[in-house]
Amino acid sequence: MEKITKQEALKGYQPEPTSFDDRSALIRHVAALSPDAPGKADAQDGASPITGTSAEASRRLESVDPAGYARSRNFLNGKVTMLSPYIRHGMISLDAARNKALSRVKRAADAEKLVQELAWRDYWQRVQRMHPDWLWDDAEAYKTGFAASEYSADLPDDIERGETGVAVIDGIIHELRQTGYIHNHTRMYLAAYIVHWRRVRWQAGARFMLTHLIDADQASNNLSWQWVASTFSRKPYIFNLENVRKYASDQLNTDDRHNVPLAASYEVLTARLFPKMELAPHG
Repeated sequence: MEKITKQEALKGYQPEPTSFDDRSALIRHVAALSPDAPGKADAQDGASPITGTSAEASRRLESVDPAGYARSRNFLNGKVTMLSPYIRHGMISLDAARNKALSRVKRAADAEKLVQELAWRDYWQRVQRMHPDWLWDDAEAYKTGFAASEYSADLPDDIERGETGVAVIDGIIHELRQTGYIHNHTRMYLAAYIVHWRRVRWQAGARFMLTHLIDADQASNNLSWQWVASTFSRKPYIFNLENVRKYASDQLNTDDRHNVPLAASYEVLTARLFPKMELAPHG
């Protein structure tokens, strides 16, 4: 085989630019490189409103409010830190986030909830190192009364498009596709709907979420999906429309007429979703 020189191999090669006049120019360049990128059609200019600059990472870190986080973290309009994209991409370390949280309180106990949340990310990473196969294989059997073979391996198209007809779920999916980020509570809602209402294997849902999340981390994402599914927990997690109303404020459409599959008590939903299961699921 005829050898070619390095100069011949690089002939006609144009290096990609590394600096741009503004963010819009960067967005246009990346969009041209990735014309079929997932979610591009949903987002303005094909880009998330979340910026990935060092300045923004520093601003987010400096604005950490452990007390506010502890009080309101479960609410969609609560004082969450929004640090996860910057932690995921190595711009902020877990150690730096923990130290900042502790520096903002007089007593270490006042930062406990935020530090615990940071510890979960570390925990998932440790589980991944010990059991790398659990990233995509069931850690345990489903505890729903159904075997894994009774779940679909493919994500339905209406979920992919956010056209399920369930307003809460469609709103979550559109936010995910438009911004690349959704609140942890809505991640749980979406996972529970996909696995338990639609009986789709958690792997399909986890893959969908990884495709769109800016803070996508396989360990945190996939093992959390296993927890919701019950393949890494004692029982499945479900929710109902009343729970969404409690935490979503006006950020999601919680009208009963537009969320019929969710508008029931936990007892009714348990009987409907898990007719062969004896234990009550998470609420």
